[in-house]
Amino acid sequence: MDYIVSAPGKAILHGEHAVVHGKAALAVSLNLRTYLRLKASTTGKVYLNLPNIDAFLCWDLAELKQLTPYTCGKKKEVKHLDAELVRRLREFVGVTNENLDTCNMATLAFLYIYLSLFGSEELPSLTVSVWSELPTGAGLGSSAAYSVCLAAALLCASGAIPTPLWDPTAGWCQEDLELINSWAFQGEMIIHGNPSGVDNAVGTWGGMLRFLAGKIIPLGRVPLLRILLTNTKIPRSTKVLVAGVKDRINKFPSIITPVLDSVDAISCTCEKVLSEMTCEPITGEHYNILEELIDINQHHLNVMGVGHPALDTLCRVTLTRGLHSKLTGAGGGGCGITLLRPETDSFVVQSTVQDLRDYGFDCWETSIGGPGVQQHAPLSVKVEALEILNRY
Repeated sequence: MDYIVSAPGKAILHGEHAVVHGKAALAVSLNLRTYLRLKASTTGKVYLNLPNIDAFLCWDLAELKQLTPYTCGKKKEVKHLDAELVRRLREFVGVTNENLDTCNMATLAFLYIYLSLFGSEELPSLTVSVWSELPTGAGLGSSAAYSVCLAAALLCASGAIPTPLWDPTAGWCQEDLELINSWAFQGEMIIHGNPSGVDNAVGTWGGMLRFLAGKIIPLGRVPLLRILLTNTKIPRSTKVLVAGVKDRINKFPSIITPVLDSVDAISCTCEKVLSEMTCEPITGEHYNILEELIDINQHHLNVMGVGHPALDTLCRVTLTRGLHSKLTGAGGGGCGITLLRPETDSFVVQSTVQDLRDYGFDCWETSIGGPGVQQHAPLSVKVEALEILNRY
């Protein structure tokens, strides 16, 4: 038993903050992925290697079996988080609310899915190694990509879903993907408490999805779009920013409510344009509209009060190169995306990246709209990812 799976990160294309108030948001997959390798062993232990955060953990099967005397294993359905198992795991790991850091959250999510799927009678000895291209804490769905990878690999290992690798033309069926998504959502609940489910859905299905009034609708095939992804590295609190938008709505309802309606229209217009781009020749006019929508939405987000001088710098620097940018996610710092046309010259891209790095930002060229969770043969994995995963 040796599986390699990967899942993408996510970005919000349009609709952040407005979605909290009943408007549509468009979430898209990022071509920055998390990779997980699961290997069976005969050591009588379970290893979890997380080199991104310098965490290398090990447990004896005997001590793990004591945590789940009441589980039956190989569950195909999941409805509610098992609060008793979470309590036991928190006690076992020694987690309190004060020390719930990235390592502890990743550990709890892994142990919860592992123990829930296998049960106390048949825990296998495994080595699980995870490496990610996604920065943590940047609002790019890194925890969801991790949870999706855990769910897919452990469901395969438990026999709950098939291994699609034997047929390279076939992935998991819709039922299998729904099961992966439901278990990944369990991991997200452990990590975040009350997640929307958008991040793990993007990690599972990829492409683009619409999130509206709590409903998540995958939108099928969308064009791959080149982007620059910039992390300003400015820390921010999503909770504080969401509360600030609400306060502004209460203070200026006749001003901000139309802004939210406009953002909703931006999301709908963008969805329509992207749909057109998948079924007819792509033209410069399509990109003209996408760029205008980006500019309008960024101004709206500033009106909502979630901008930041670092994001203004991003927009100003890219605009000098004829490129259009907006924040993605909560704002107040964090990350931004810049649309690149197919014909954008590599010199323009490289010089823009360097300009942004000179401001202390991290910046990559990547794409949006790529595939969701996948299983890989070793030769199909990026060299850097495979080299790291092979160390463990």
